[in-house]
Amino acid sequence: MEINKEGLAILATFDENSPVFMMNYLNYKERVSSTGKTGKETYNKYMKAAFPFFQKITAEIVFKGKPMATIIGSSEEKLWDEVLIVKYATKNEFFKLMEMKEYPSELRASALSDSRLIFYK
Repeated sequence: MEINKEGLAILATFDENSPVFMMNYLNYKERVSSTGKTGKETYNKYMKAAFPFFQKITAEIVFKGKPMATIIGSSEEKLWDEVLIVKYATKNEFFKLMEMKEYPSELRASALSDSRLIFYK
């Protein structure tokens, strides 16, 4: 997935002492062609591989769930597979994670047919 430079610029100007919330909206691949595993299985493998990196920063998953139904909005739009909300102590904790060279971002990308990472204050 391509990083939105405008979104990153908005995050860069955010207050350095406030927590940052990132919503991960995930749509898994049916099958990951290189392994034959499902996207969900591959994403679970990514989460295990990413765990040690999250232990090096101040962040926590505050919500994880499966979208069930649209209450307001188009009922025609297909809901994606999962939502995760991660709370970072500050924007700098998120940037630290992005700079870690061994972080398994390729494994995450291989599991997903599409995703969104949305910054909230």
